[in-house]
Amino acid sequence: MRRRQFLVSALAAATRIRGARAQPKPRHARVGWVVGSSAASSAPFLSGLRVGLADLGYVEGRNLAIETRYADDAPDRVAALAEERVRLSVDVLVTQGTATWRVVGLKSEIPVVFIFSADPVEAGFAQSLARPNGNATGLTLMSVELNGKRLELLREIMPAARRVAILANPDHRGEHLERRQSEETAGRLGIAIQYLPVHDASELEASFEPMRSGSPEAIVVFPDPLVIQNRERIIGFAMERRIPVLSGWSIFAHSGALCTYGPRLTESYRRAAYYVDRILKGAKPADLPIERPTQFELVVNLKTAMALDLVLPPTLLARADEVIE
Repeated sequence: MRRRQFLVSALAAATRIRGARAQPKPRHARVGWVVGSSAASSAPFLSGLRVGLADLGYVEGRNLAIETRYADDAPDRVAALAEERVRLSVDVLVTQGTATWRVVGLKSEIPVVFIFSADPVEAGFAQSLARPNGNATGLTLMSVELNGKRLELLREIMPAARRVAILANPDHRGEHLERRQSEETAGRLGIAIQYLPVHDASELEASFEPMRSGSPEAIVVFPDPLVIQNRERIIGFAMERRIPVLSGWSIFAHSGALCTYGPRLTESYRRAAYYVDRILKGAKPADLPIERPTQFELVVNLKTAMALDLVLPPTLLARADEVIE
């Protein structure tokens, strides 16, 4: 009996040793981070990606290296930076915003994970959100239905408001869907929309004149890279006219807009780590559905409200994820 127990134990131990030897060592992953902005402005987003990767067991210096390149707001540099990362044989490229056009456009064999503010189907990156059918996948930050919710927030803050200007970049793929949703909600709320398309900084500057004559009671800004780069000019003009600004990304509220409601961007970048992990483990981008935001945040700038002599409803302040004082 003892001999039998000894043989069973010895066999089990040998099996464990063989199994341990058969287990592959954790692979050292190389991720390329190529973005059109500067290191400083994209730092919170890269931090979100790092946190997401750490949650999945990737530790820089042990089994992960992140190769970073920044175009410093010079879009023409993005393609060359991405090509450089490709030559370094990274396992996956991660990109964001308008840089996505150029990184995906390389059509290299390196898989791409993007965080894109516009509609990737409208942009031609994917056949559908469910089936990208290409070498790139990731997350879209566009939530068309939120445009109506922002107008509802405005009505809650300013019940008597009847005229609203909308600043939007028609080149931002999916913008026509945002406009339609806004106009439908505005019609239901009895709000007249002054739609001002702006393709570049010069058109943005020119849009201030019709706003002066149109006398809107609020400005709603569809978030995209153009207006993000010019947000201080927009908010400065609005504050001179004592007009509140609403938009979708918290960076606007932190820059002086009255309030923002939209996706929690740092969480979207954290979620991008899931795509990186799946690709590193052998999944094809074409088989990974593109996701829309699932976490949202309401940010209210109380300092701006006081400067505009606006009394914000206590119920709104209670719902806010962040109140800037």
